[in-house]
This record gives sequence, structure tokens and C-alpha cells, in this order.
Amino acid sequence: MDKSRKPYQLVSLEWKKEPTVFKVNNAEIGGDNFNLIAGPCAVENEEQIHTIASYLSKKGIKILRGGAYKPRTSPYSFQGLKEEGLIYLKNAAIANQMSVITEVMDTNLVDKVYEYTDIFQVGTRNMQNFQLLKALSKTNKPIMLKRGWSSTIEEWLLAAEYLLLGGNPNVILCERGIRTFETATRNTLDLNAVALAKTLSHLPVMVDPSQGTGLRELVEPMSLAAVAAGADGLMIEIHNQPTEALSDGRQSLYFDQLDVLMSKVEILCNTIGKQVDYRKKENEKIFEK
Repeated sequence: MDKSRKPYQLVSLEWKKEPTVFKVNNAEIGGDNFNLIAGPCAVENEEQIHTIASYLSKKGIKILRGGAYKPRTSPYSFQGLKEEGLIYLKNAAIANQMSVITEVMDTNLVDKVYEYTDIFQVGTRNMQNFQLLKALSKTNKPIMLKRGWSSTIEEWLLAAEYLLLGGNPNVILCERGIRTFETATRNTLDLNAVALAKTLSHLPVMVDPSQGTGLRELVEPMSLAAVAAGADGLMIEIHNQPTEALSDGRQSLYFDQLDVLMSKVEILCNTIGKQVDYRKKENEKIFEK
């Protein structure tokens, strides 16, 4: 056995030299593109998700996030609206000409979530749920693979290897913070992982600074740091009433905070040669036929 070869192959730059780039409706992910995915932690009701989607669409954001099945540490916490939430999420996306990303938690939910989403999200708790990874690898929709909160970078890339080996090349790596001894923040956002992953893999790498910090006042500085570290996009939690949110309100941005963040990200992207993908061009067709 060649000990110089990495245990992951298909995701490595040794296998594929050029960055992986793919489209999700009108959003192009990877390469020189910079994407901004935004939405609430959880879909709470129809009015809430339509209000947020309408605002985001007007800002040119093309991908709407929202949880319908919520893996919560406490069994007493809000667990999501399940299929009802998926329906609200998809309808809000269609009404505002956006794509959907939402989490799938179990193999028996893959077909159900497939009906409503454009991108599957694998959450931190399921990064090494290998049966789920194998099931998703057989689908034809992109997958965002969040790093496990106690996983090494090698374990993260090996989890992605399951997806590519099963036949799905359109994978996004997402750094969302890891668990350390520090308790001042919800997690420790590991921006080393972003820069390192870009030297090891051809897959696009995004960052979730909302989950990574747990504090809305840290989302902007960590977002800008992620751009500087080489991230290909951000996944941001936003809510029309963060103080009333049923989950993760403390880390959710207010609308005006996202306005400021988007402007600063665009300036930084222009400086380092990234093309922001959240500014709509005049007469742009949102969905390809």
C-alpha cells in the first residue's frame, strides 16, 4: 500500500485538479463563485417563511435554508413541522424564485425530502451516518455535508468520499464549528479547516458562522474571516423576529444586519477575485427550463 496516498481519493486534488463547479437552478457553486445561503433555523409557520423568503429574494439571494426536521439536543425543544414545514418552505421558495436547502436526518426520509429540496443538507450529527450517506449518494441532487462537531478534517473528507464513491459528485463541504473546551461561544469556528480543505480537495467549501459561534454579533466578523480564508460561500441564519424564534434566535441576524454583511462581503470578494452570486442581473431567468 502506498502510504503517501491519502485515504480519501475521489475528493482529493490528486484525483481532480480543477475545482468542482455545479449549478443549482440559477446559482453556480464553486470555482470563482461566492454564494450566500440564508433563512431561519426552522420553519415555524407559513407567514414566517414567506416573509423571510420575500426579503431574501429582493436582496438577490438565490438559496433559501430552513429546517423542517430538527435534531435537537433536548427532547423538549421544538422538533420542526416535518412535512408541513417542507410544504411551507417549498411554496415560499417557488413564490420568490429561490432554491431550497434543508436537512435530511434519516434514510427513511430521503424520498420525502427529495420532493421538496434542491440541495440535501447533512447535519453535524449525521456526518458519519454512513447508511444515510450511501442513500444520498444515489440521488441526483447536490449535498451539503456539514463537518461533525468532534470530527477531524480527514474524517470529514472521508465522509464526502462515501458520497462521491456512490455516484454523486456535487458535494459541498461546510465548516460549522467544532466542540472545544471554550464555553463563551456555542462552538469554535475552525477557519483553519477552510483553508486546509481547499488545499486537499476540489470540492467547494462553505462556512456556517451562525452555528459556528451561536452569537449574532460574531456572525459578521467570522463571515468576513471565512471569505478571507478562501470559503466559497456562507450559510447564514436570519429571522424576521429573532427574539421570538422557536430555535437558535440568539444566533439569527436581523434583516438590517444581513444588509450590512452582504455589502461588506461583496467588497471583500471583489478584492480577492471572487464573484458574488447573490446579485441578480437584470432580466435574469431564475430557473432553467
